[in-house]
Amino acid sequence: MSTPPFQLGKIGHVALYVSDIERSTRFYRDVLGFQVSDVYQEDMMQGGAVFLRCNPDHHGIALFKATEANPAGAGLHHLAFEVPALDDVVRARAHLRAHDVPIDFDGRRRAGVQIAVEFRDPDNHRLEIYWGIDQIAPGEQARPAHEWKGARSLEAAIADPVKGQDTSLKDPSLLKH
Repeated sequence: MSTPPFQLGKIGHVALYVSDIERSTRFYRDVLGFQVSDVYQEDMMQGGAVFLRCNPDHHGIALFKATEANPAGAGLHHLAFEVPALDDVVRARAHLRAHDVPIDFDGRRRAGVQIAVEFRDPDNHRLEIYWGIDQIAPGEQARPAHEWKGARSLEAAIADPVKGQDTSLKDPSLLKH
């Protein structure tokens, strides 16, 4: 057994498939006390999505519209693990590649602006290792959508940071591998 060259910090968020996004949003908001951070309308993602928080993290739960292929309650959309430093995301990507794990996505997501690497476990569960998710204080609003700067590679996300996100690597040589 080898020790990975990165450190997982915590389970960061869970994304679920739900049959009725509005009903589930009301449940998590009105019954459990979550706050809505962002909403993807149908024009951004088929079926839409809602991102909710119960602490300063941009989202602790994300709700995605269930489909025939991904029915409500039958499984999760993805499970995410937060790492303490951006360097850990870059190391995680290299480690996954070294173990022949196909990468589904690396770069910066939109809502929440976390920098991430996404992949699947042997049973095809979608997993994410991320750093830098927006923090939202009580009473504050989420970052406006025009500031999201989605990026389709770690290199692009690091080269073009969003406002307030320091993408300096402690070890810049990590991107040369």
